[in-house]
Amino acid sequence: MVRTPINGIEVFLAIVREGSLSAAARSLGVGAPAVSHQLKALERRIGVNLLVRTTRSIELTDAGRTLLAGAGPAFDEITEAIEGTRAIGKATTGTLRLSIQRSAYKVIIAPVLADFHARYPDVCLDFSVNEGLTDIVKEGFHAGFRTGDILTADMIAVRLTGTLVPCWYAAPSYLNAFGRPEHPRDLLAHKCVRYKSVTAKRIWDWEFVENGQTKTVDPPSRLVFDNMSYVTQAVLDGHGIGWSLRGALEDELNSGVLETVLDEFVTEMPPLYLYYPEQNRRLELLRLFIDFLVSHRDRRAARPS
Repeated sequence: MVRTPINGIEVFLAIVREGSLSAAARSLGVGAPAVSHQLKALERRIGVNLLVRTTRSIELTDAGRTLLAGAGPAFDEITEAIEGTRAIGKATTGTLRLSIQRSAYKVIIAPVLADFHARYPDVCLDFSVNEGLTDIVKEGFHAGFRTGDILTADMIAVRLTGTLVPCWYAAPSYLNAFGRPEHPRDLLAHKCVRYKSVTAKRIWDWEFVENGQTKTVDPPSRLVFDNMSYVTQAVLDGHGIGWSLRGALEDELNSGVLETVLDEFVTEMPPLYLYYPEQNRRLELLRLFIDFLVSHRDRRAARPS
């Protein structure tokens, strides 16, 4: 394929606009010899003279007028497009497209959302709630949320929580009717509401710790959902015992509509992270969002326990 010799077009247009090589050099912030060299190189690549230079003036040749008529408007459009692109990168208003799990929304976003919109009222947070492992680049998201154990090495990650604490939980009506399990083995005799991973297409394991060892219990499932919101709703309706991050259930637990069980056997989980691809590093809107979340993370960590 023959490459179009576009290098030097900006210099050519600057000379025509400013009226001389020295004036063009000043507008471009380079030396006059560099401008002369780039113009000669452009003419050599095209194979025709573009300007007639005298001691008093610079005149366009027929070829120069043809290039000016075609390249001038096109270069202005390219410049405008670049400036528009740069403006998007520096914008502090607009839309952030984010992939998030329900638990991450409840733990990280919900407690600070009002504060964020009070500070940045012109920012739209466009959330896609997805429990599976989303390819945020392919799906067009600016960033996503995941626990640290499933992050990929090609992403930039920002920790937003400490170690996470899960829980088993049930409605008081269920516990009154069927009793409270005293050991994870007791779950084998209970009605359980389980979550099935959208990505792995299998039911999540229920792990517990006993005498410093991590073990797994796999009770029969009365109900299975691939959405954690429905797991929680089914448990609220009294259909069995479920599992979740404790932080995602704080409102329900504090109000008493749900109760935890087997707290002494729960395992800790890796922190939640916001992650994004390298190409979004310079996106000002994303930086503002991350700085805001990190400031709230540090504020929570500074509170006395």
